[in-house]
Amino acid sequence: MDQFKYFPAKDVEEACALLTQYGEEAKVLSGGQSLVSMMKQRLISPPFIIDIKGISDLDYIRYTDDDGLRIGGLTTHRSVEKSDIIINKFPMLAQMEYTLASVAVRNWGTVAGNLCSADPASDLAPALIALSAEVTLTGAATKRTVSLDDFFVDSFETIIKPDEILTEIHVPNAVMGGGIHTKFALRETDLAVVSVATYLTLKESSHDECDDIRIVMGSVNPFPFRVNRAEEAIRGQKITDALIEKAAQTVSEDIEPTADLNGTEEFKRDITRVLVQRAIKEAVARARTI
Repeated sequence: MDQFKYFPAKDVEEACALLTQYGEEAKVLSGGQSLVSMMKQRLISPPFIIDIKGISDLDYIRYTDDDGLRIGGLTTHRSVEKSDIIINKFPMLAQMEYTLASVAVRNWGTVAGNLCSADPASDLAPALIALSAEVTLTGAATKRTVSLDDFFVDSFETIIKPDEILTEIHVPNAVMGGGIHTKFALRETDLAVVSVATYLTLKESSHDECDDIRIVMGSVNPFPFRVNRAEEAIRGQKITDALIEKAAQTVSEDIEPTADLNGTEEFKRDITRVLVQRAIKEAVARARTI
C-alpha cells in the first residue's frame, strides 16, 4: 500500500471542504470494506484519504408514517439487519442484509460505502431500487436528491461529484410489503452470482391482478438493472404461472451476463430464469398478506 495523507473529518461540512480542496485525488473512507481492499491490492493509490466514519450525525435509522424510512449514510449493515423498524416495516431489507457478507463485514461496512463503491454484485442496491429509494448527495455548496435508479453509471462508477458524499437514503412509505430479495451464490453470504429484487403490489379490487411491479437484477449487468420489458408484461395483468414464466424468460434474455469462474453465460441465464420465477411468486404471496 502506497503512502497517503489521512484526514479524519469531524462533520459533513469539513469532509466536503476537504473533498473540494483535493478533488479527484481524494477518496472517502466510510467503512473501508471495499476501499482498503482495493488499496492493498494496489488497484488504486489515492494520495489523500478523508475518513468520515466518525461523523455520528450520519448514523441513524428513522421512520414516520408520513415520510417513510430514512437511513443515514454511515449506518452499518448490521444496524439495518437488526433494526426493529426495518424488520417490521421493510422486512425485505432486513432479510437481504442477513446474507450480505459476514457478520464482521456487516458490523463495520456502511450503506453509503456499499452504494458508492458501485460493485455490480451489491445486494443492497437492487433491494433499494426495488423499493423506489432515493439518495441525498451533499456537497460543499449543494445538496441534491436523486433516484437510486439514476445513481449508477457503470461498474464501480456513479454520478456522485468529487466534492459530494452520500448522506442519506430515503425509502418512501408507499412501498411497504410485497418485496423479496434473493440470490444464488456459492455460499449464502458470498457475493451473488445472480441476484434479483422484486417489489409488487396488487390491485385493491383483485388480489389476482398486479397493480405495479419492479424487478431489479444484480451481478448480471455492469450495474443494477431494472428489467422494464418484464415489468410491463406483468403490470396490470392477472398473475398466472404462465405469465410469470414468460416474464422470467424475458429477464433471462435482457440481462448481459459474462462468463467467469462462477459459470457460463448460459448458466447465469438459466439461474436468472429460475430465481425470477421464485421471486415473483413469493412477492405475490407477501403482497396478499398486506
